[in-house]
Formats: sequence, C-alpha cells, structure tokens
Amino acid sequence: MSLRRITAALGALALAVGMGACSGPASQSGGDSGGGEVTLRYWLWDDTQLPLYQQCADAFTAKNPTIRIEITQTAWGQYWTNLTTQIAAQDAPDVFTNHVSYYPQFVANQQILDLSERVDKAGIDLKQYAEGSADRWVLDGKRYGLPKDWDAVGLLYNVELAEAAGFDAEKMNSLTWNPTDGGTFGEFIRATTVDVNGHNANDPAFDKNNVKSYGYYPEWADGAVGQNGWGNFAHSNGFTYSSQTGIPTEFNYGSPEMVQTATWLQGLITDGLAPRFDQQSSLGTDAVMKNGSAASTIQGSWVMGTYLGKDSPVKFAFAKLPAGPKGRFSATNGLSDAIWSGTKHPDQAFEWVKYLGSAECQDIVAKGARVFPAISSSTNIAMEAFKEQGYDPTPFVEMVAAGETFSVPLFDKGNELNVLIQDAMAKVADGQDPQATLTKANEDAAALYK
Repeated sequence: MSLRRITAALGALALAVGMGACSGPASQSGGDSGGGEVTLRYWLWDDTQLPLYQQCADAFTAKNPTIRIEITQTAWGQYWTNLTTQIAAQDAPDVFTNHVSYYPQFVANQQILDLSERVDKAGIDLKQYAEGSADRWVLDGKRYGLPKDWDAVGLLYNVELAEAAGFDAEKMNSLTWNPTDGGTFGEFIRATTVDVNGHNANDPAFDKNNVKSYGYYPEWADGAVGQNGWGNFAHSNGFTYSSQTGIPTEFNYGSPEMVQTATWLQGLITDGLAPRFDQQSSLGTDAVMKNGSAASTIQGSWVMGTYLGKDSPVKFAFAKLPAGPKGRFSATNGLSDAIWSGTKHPDQAFEWVKYLGSAECQDIVAKGARVFPAISSSTNIAMEAFKEQGYDPTPFVEMVAAGETFSVPLFDKGNELNVLIQDAMAKVADGQDPQATLTKANEDAAALYK
C-alpha cells in the first residue's frame, strides 16, 4: 500500500509525538425486505479490536434501528479456514474483514460483491484515505472494499534484557542485518541469548542445548508473505515475491536472496540462538515474550496495546527493523470489509460497510489506540490516543515517513500458496536444505497457476 499522502502528515506527527519512552432474529425473506428488521453477521479476527467495532456497531444501529450487527471474532489461524468452509456451505457472514492476500481468490470465485456502483452512488470520497490504499481493493476496474486501516511491523524487544546486554533504545533503532553474520542484530541476538547457567552466546561456556532465554523468536507460521518475520529480512536482502507486476503466477522463493535469508534463520536454530522448531512453544508469541523466554521478535503496529500496556508483566519497546544490505524494509498492509455475494441483505450490508469506512467509525477505532485508521484525520486521533496511553509509535511512523516499507502483495489462490510456502519454511526450520526446499516450493507455487 502506497502511503505517500499519509507520510507527509506522519512525518510532522513524528516530531510532535515527543514521547519518552489492529441480537435479534434476522429477517427470513429472500433479498432485502425493505422495512423489516435484519441482523447482519460480521466477522473479524482481532480480539483486541472487537470492543472497538462493537462500539461502531452500537453507534450504527442507533442510526439504523432496523439493522443489527452480530459480531463473531475468530483467531487468525482459524479465521480463513472457517470462512472458506462457511462460504462453501452457503452460510457465510454477510460482511467480513478482508486481506489483500486472500481477496483476489474471492473475486475469482465470485464470492464477494462488486461495490463500485454503490460507492459511486453514495458519493464516498476515496481521497480521504491514505494514498494508494483505496486502489488496493480494485481489480479489473471493480471495487471490492473500502480501506479501514494501515499498518507496519517493527522489532519488539524486552527492554530489561536488551539494556543488560548493552543495547539502549538508540542502538536498537540503529541495528543492521546481513545473512552472513547477522550484523549488529546478530550481535544483539548473541548477547541476549542466555543458557540455564547464565552464559550468553558470546561465552565459550555457552550451552546451546540448554537455553533459558533466546535472543530472537522467529515466526514460522507466516504464510507466503512472512509479514511478521522472514519477509522483512528477505526484502532487505533484495528479495521480491515475483518479477511480475499485478497478481503473480511465477515467484522468486528459490532466489539466492530468499535462500540466504532462510539459511541465516535456520542457523539461529542450529547455534541455539532461536528455539528448535519441534520445541518452539505452543503458547504463542505473546506468552513467550511476556514470560521472558525471548528477547526480541517481529510484531505489528496493531499489537502495540498488547505489549506496551500498563498491565504487561514485562517492559517492552518497539524499534525500527534492522537495516539489511538493500536497506530497511517493513511490511505494510491495510484491511477492508467485504460483502459476501450470498447475503440476503446486500443493501443493509453496504450501509454497514460504508459506516466501517467512515470517519465516524474510524474515529471510534482511533480512540482505542490499537491501529492506524485509513482516514488521515482519524490517524491523527490515533496518534493522540497512543500518546495518552503511553505508547510510542515513533518507529513505525518514521519507517513509513522514510519510505522504508514494502506492500504485502496481492495473491490469487492465497489459501493454497500460503500453505505451500509456510510448509516449506517449516521444513527449513526443521533442518531441511533451504536451497532444495525453497526451489521445490517455488516450482510448486508456479504449478498452482498452470
């Protein structure tokens, strides 16, 4: 997502931040009943944003008394599987939160509605959104969503562990990375990896088979993009997902830049600097970071409240991602809301989607200090809300302002591609040869589109 319009505003905001430190019964009639009460089912995956969108739903129903919103939240890992199953069973939610890696497949299968005429008729000003964000939801001249937010990812780290190893905030925001020795980020990882006897990885006595706290906690369940991990390192090493423009059918997963990145990540496990794949905790990243078992990981701006809140048992901070051989690059993305083509209430569903894309709803979400809304004026409100909560979004803002980002790509057959590449990366994490594994995965990816 191009963020040029919002970057100018955020560049100024970065200077201003100055901080120290994501029901009733439904009508049974076919089609829109006109005067009857309907209940729209709405799905999302982020539990931290659920209360905010419930506020939006309540405000919407207050203005539209005949339309009630029933919200269901399902964690990301099950969200897409459940959605695909429900669409196949013709029992999908009327409206659901959508992602650029998945929506082209819904379009190809005619499973979501083209909103073009409705958007034009409603007179919605698409220029109010961050530049380029509205275009992400247009395929072949048809519009399938309105932007609701934007994001970036950063390096989340345990402040106490980092400072004990000699890495203050300035150093953390100036880390470098390369796939040969890891750069200064590699130095950080080694200094913050400690075994059960208190030896860090720079100590000859370090026992890599009995580690108490790892320097880096990698994300392997990250689909075909690697948004919360390998994708950012690979991109900073010169990797691009495809050499094609638009929606790709051929890929670069077997390229030297990607293989080098995967080999480095695998080496962290081999050297005891990251947990073995078969022993990586089933608790999840949040629990592992909060129990002090890892000093750093990559996480998105949408979880600032999860880690920087006053109730966190550990003091965390976000830093810019390490700069690689080709520069610093943070994955950036944005979401929208789609209308299922099988809905019995398309007119009411559009009213809800229109409200979700409005400044009124996005201001509500902004005040919750969870995400950066797509509307620039709402983003300004979010910045103030972050400040009031004591969160420091400066690393995200500065990366975006400096253009140190890359867009999460559009994929057709996103489900299949995500599983294929994720399985390949799991094999690398489990010790299989990165070159052979990723070359085969790249061939299999291309075969999906033959």
